[in-house]
Amino acid sequence: MTDVRHPGLSGLGRNPAAPRGVLLRLAAHAVGRDAMSRRPGRLPDAVVEAMVAYGDGHSAVGLHGGRVSPAMRRRIAAHPDPAIRDAFPGFVRGMVDSGVPLGIAALEEAYGLSRTELVGARDPKLRAAVARGWRDRPAAVQAALLADPDPEVRGAAAEGEHGAVPPELRESCLADEAVRARVAGRVPLTWDQFTRLVDSGDKGVRHAVAGNRHLSAEMVARLLDDDDPAVRVSMALSRHVDARTRDRLYALVEAERATGSGAAEVALHWNFAEPEWLREAPLAERLTYLDCPHAVFRRVLASCRDLPEEAWRRLDDDPELLVRHAAARRPDVPPEVLERLVRAHGEISHLRPWLTDHPRFPRHLLRTFADEPGANVRVVALQDPELPVPFLWRLADPDESWLRRGVAGHPGVTDELLERLLSDPDPEVVREAAANPVLRAARMEGILVAAGL
Repeated sequence: MTDVRHPGLSGLGRNPAAPRGVLLRLAAHAVGRDAMSRRPGRLPDAVVEAMVAYGDGHSAVGLHGGRVSPAMRRRIAAHPDPAIRDAFPGFVRGMVDSGVPLGIAALEEAYGLSRTELVGARDPKLRAAVARGWRDRPAAVQAALLADPDPEVRGAAAEGEHGAVPPELRESCLADEAVRARVAGRVPLTWDQFTRLVDSGDKGVRHAVAGNRHLSAEMVARLLDDDDPAVRVSMALSRHVDARTRDRLYALVEAERATGSGAAEVALHWNFAEPEWLREAPLAERLTYLDCPHAVFRRVLASCRDLPEEAWRRLDDDPELLVRHAAARRPDVPPEVLERLVRAHGEISHLRPWLTDHPRFPRHLLRTFADEPGANVRVVALQDPELPVPFLWRLADPDESWLRRGVAGHPGVTDELLERLLSDPDPEVVREAAANPVLRAARMEGILVAAGL
């Protein structure tokens, strides 16, 4: 978070090259304390002491875990001011009461108990927090959480990929309203369990069952006439339907979407389920999906690694960007395929690792991206740590603040360019410039003096 009034202080507090003297002066300002409380790595004890002396409970919240030494954690825990002493434990308790997920280490530190002790806590909200935060818990602990007397705890224990259900507890969990919808989509079902869940009248449960990858052909046939768009799309993804049926199901949902159905829109474009079974199918069967009109099948096919060269050529030229992107992640992808894809579209920011991090990406060409017409492509050039200074000046585009932000954090930025960016109208650009480790001590001093420190 950047303080718009003092973005330079926000950056200095995060600057890994800021000397201890700068950090001590920053401790006298609320913005500096806030930035340092979010700074990665351990703070010197003297800086922590100054933050506590100048600060309050707000800044003390961040003084926990590996950010402070064990000695300073003990001093904070014994501080005479309860606002300081209880800042982090109070924050964690508030998150627990609100049901906000926290890591198990934070719970242990805040409550002063081991995770095995926390599992038996009297407060069900705390037990639910443990179920959300202790992701590698043993099977015996998971079984105990699924059998907890409180429904919130049982529901938390069944959440996500860590909510495994032992075979002996499946029937009881499927009968439990607190966990039924979560469990129904993950465990193998008997025919009786399947029909009971589908006929329960609970839409969420029916959606979960429809997405269950363990469904038999008979179960899928039973759901083919369901008129719910989410169920229809789930059935279209099943291994047990033929191409004609799959096309018919998608066409029905598309027709509903065309009439303005929000449910159909969500089912088609906000459904992140994939036909995972396709990855395990024989190669000959998988290759039949090269011509599938539904991109999700081609995308899963492109995530395989044993396809023949002709298949890769077709997937590299697929009309759907995400299919081409998935194909480009194969270990032996030609460098020119990676370059072409990034040059045409830039990086897809939420898909990591980036294609430019692929071992076969031609990184010696990074600086050539600086002259591309699209700003989302030009920014790729900033990944070259030795990008020449004239390129950096060109990329400090007055119309693209996020490009200037990238330049402000580049290791090759000059004093002159950094000075310009420290006066940028965008506070985020100023923060990045002040956080750059190449910032000279004299300029750090100027930022402090301007803030009255």
